[in-house]
Amino acid sequence: MASNPVLERADFEVVPGASGIMTLRGTVNKSAILLILTIVAAAYTWTATRGGYATAGMGYTAVGAILGFILALVTTFKQSWAPVTAPAYALCEGLFVGGISAMYEAKTGGITTQAVMLTFGTFAGMLFLFQGNILRATPMFIKVVVGATLGIFVTYLLGMVLSLFHINGLNNAIFGAGQFGLIFSVAVVIIAALNLIIDFEFIKQASDSASAPKYMEWYGAFGLLVTVVWLYVSILRLLAILNGGGNNR
Repeated sequence: MASNPVLERADFEVVPGASGIMTLRGTVNKSAILLILTIVAAAYTWTATRGGYATAGMGYTAVGAILGFILALVTTFKQSWAPVTAPAYALCEGLFVGGISAMYEAKTGGITTQAVMLTFGTFAGMLFLFQGNILRATPMFIKVVVGATLGIFVTYLLGMVLSLFHINGLNNAIFGAGQFGLIFSVAVVIIAALNLIIDFEFIKQASDSASAPKYMEWYGAFGLLVTVVWLYVSILRLLAILNGGGNNR
């Protein structure tokens, strides 16, 4: 079981006629490809937004967010399409990440580089803890992280629904620069980081089982990218709060 809803829906049974099986090395390679695609697209949007084309940059951000969400749903429910939809999702997420990074950078200069470094550092740290058997996805660990993750997303959803009725108290609290916003942001970063441990475990077990079709390498890499993007955006927001720009959301 995985707390990442993308990986939780995964069907790791061999499909008749499927070519090859999922391997850990293959998933790592696919993850690297998706990360590179995300960075390239993010750099493009960053350049457009920071280069004085604010309207175009915002457009790329919106398109990336909407198309990324659609592609995530398609990939989740049609996993065999992952070799095509996962790279497309990575490009869309790059557009979104680049745009939102530029927006935060405009308000609080310097935090984007810090967020990137902290994201990679956190990823490396979680991978070290996982490979060293220091932190493993035990049943209790999974239950706690799953519960916390669901709680966070329910809070996000509730804030979104309330904002439709012009009730912005919850959004102002969790996204604002106040004490509650700071505590909430720290909690989100921690939970996002812990999700990496569960993702690593899930992908490792699926690869070791030697029963998943080859296209699941793309699907596993896609699920991992979902967590990494969430972690990066969460760190970016936390740094913005710490630097007095926490009302941007």
